Amino acid sequence: MSTVNTKTDALAVAEYFILKAREQKCYVTNKKLQKLVYYAQAWSLALNNRKMFDEKIEAWVHGPAIREVYSEYKKHGFSSFTKRVNISLIETISDKNKLVLDSVWAVYGKFDGDYLEMLTHSEMPWQKAREGLSSTDNSDNEISTIIMKTYYSDKLRTIS
Repeated sequence: MSTVNTKTDALAVAEYFILKAREQKCYVTNKKLQKLVYYAQAWSLALNNRKMFDEKIEAWVHGPAIREVYSEYKKHGFSSFTKRVNISLIETISDKNKLVLDSVWAVYGKFDGDYLEMLTHSEMPWQKAREGLSSTDNSDNEISTIIMKTYYSDKLRTIS
């Protein structure tokens, strides 16, 4: 049973996606996980008009990244992995947030990290945060949640 808390943290979101991958007997990489967590935040902003989590999303070379999530799973490098899922973290996610996470998984879960990297690179929130940087420059520039909300809300209107 999930709580009524409307905010969770990015690691709980990552664990939820790892659980989804295990249930479907597929692997996930840290890169793919980063993009899924990013899209969870983006679509929560567009659909529910609020952040799902408070952690900062940065515009790294390989796309949007959440430092706390990266640090937790960096030992896997670029390899696919499965791991024991932290159910107590997943239980902190509200039913409303799980609906967003399930939708994000349904749309983006079938893609690998490289495709999701390319996709995020083609979208304005990441591009805006990387303005003035070369494609190889490291960056901790934050991707604006205001820009994310506007961009994905506009995207939602075009598909509705």
